[in-house]
Amino acid sequence: MSLISIKELSKEQILTILAKALEMKQKPPGPILQGRVMASCFFEPSTRTRLSFESAMKRLGGEVIGFSDDTAIATQKGESLHDTMKVIGHYCDIVVIRHPLEGSARGASEATDKPVINAGDGANEHPTQTLLDLFTIQECQGKLDALHLAFVGDLLHGRTVHSLVYALKQFDVRLYFVSPPSLSIPDSLCDELKKAGVPFSFHHSVDEVVGKCDILYMTRVQKERFADLEAYARVKDQFILTTETLKRAKKNLKVLHPLPRVNEIAREVDETDYAHYFAQAENGLYVRQALLSKLLGES
Repeated sequence: MSLISIKELSKEQILTILAKALEMKQKPPGPILQGRVMASCFFEPSTRTRLSFESAMKRLGGEVIGFSDDTAIATQKGESLHDTMKVIGHYCDIVVIRHPLEGSARGASEATDKPVINAGDGANEHPTQTLLDLFTIQECQGKLDALHLAFVGDLLHGRTVHSLVYALKQFDVRLYFVSPPSLSIPDSLCDELKKAGVPFSFHHSVDEVVGKCDILYMTRVQKERFADLEAYARVKDQFILTTETLKRAKKNLKVLHPLPRVNEIAREVDETDYAHYFAQAENGLYVRQALLSKLLGES
């Protein structure tokens, strides 16, 4: 079994993984993956995803091989992604891949018979981030149903947003989308929400929604997805969360962010009870431990 898209997981499967992650957070499981090897194949920069996966594997007793960029591998000589992944599959028990092209993780899974985990394919999806986001929401709100969530920033290119919104359509939620018109959430996702009967609305400022939501999910405007840097400059600072804005927030509100943060959350917010994005990043370790143990089978 591979994990290429959050769409491949049912609500029951998601909840099972979250329960396993909680178990691992509360009681470290020890070297249950001793003798197993994970290939960490990152064709794009990564801090939290790559290091949390590698830490998760090592804490479970496994070993890690791989690379953190593609400058030192044979793709620089013109080798296809298919051939690269077919070869790497012979050296490991599971593959974790991040790649700038949409559909790359699916292609990798077709090249090897080893489980493949999508760690982000372009602006498409980021399913393991979705799992840790859901785990964090459940942890800080005590539930995943009857919640109001607002997504702010680059909703067009944000693969973390795309995956999480798709997963949330399986729960009882109300969604608010706050973005510049040029970075609005894709129509295809809106169509999915309509089919599932999930209420949502579009907004132009955080002030419109901060008093209504339980989760405020901030995102950065992704400079690397812009061909026109002038267009990026026009929108990059449009939404900046400050403590002044949070004066209108509900007491139970938690601010999440997939990170890295640029300047969309003022540092002063870090010191408030609303800030939960660093705890969110830590949770990536436990969720990825749960996923690795599930896909590889515990010994």
